[in-house]
Amino acid sequence: MTDYALLTRQLDALLDTRDWLTNAAQTCAFLMQELDDLNWAGFYLHRQPETLVLGPFQGKPACNPIPFGKGVCGAAARSRQTQRVEDVHAVADHIACDTASRSELVVPIMVEDSVWGVLDLDSPRLARFSEADRQGIERLVEVFIKASELSSQVHG
Repeated sequence: MTDYALLTRQLDALLDTRDWLTNAAQTCAFLMQELDDLNWAGFYLHRQPETLVLGPFQGKPACNPIPFGKGVCGAAARSRQTQRVEDVHAVADHIACDTASRSELVVPIMVEDSVWGVLDLDSPRLARFSEADRQGIERLVEVFIKASELSSQVHG
């Protein structure tokens, strides 16, 4: 079982600047290093109306842009709620950037009641993300938000 309390403390110590770009890059690298069975970790940013554009990430090249009305990332941005998908192939409008991905966890990043973006985690393992993972990753996103200057980046 993943020790999210420890990861939260480690990420908090790692994010030693207010620069959102540096913190996003560090967060992606940290997650890929510390979590098992990930094949992609990255941010999609809300920089165009009702659209997510690719931000810092670790993994294979990714799909861009993603409309709010499509895929798991779009659903997280549209609903403003974390999406935990055990089998992405069972999602009708799933966007398959990497055919090896089987499960996905997407956490919306909210700033001043607006969607700033999302953190997207993909795994080649079916049902990789548990409820404990959802809660732990949401706490890590809170660390990222608290450490970063995000308000000037919100669009849409």
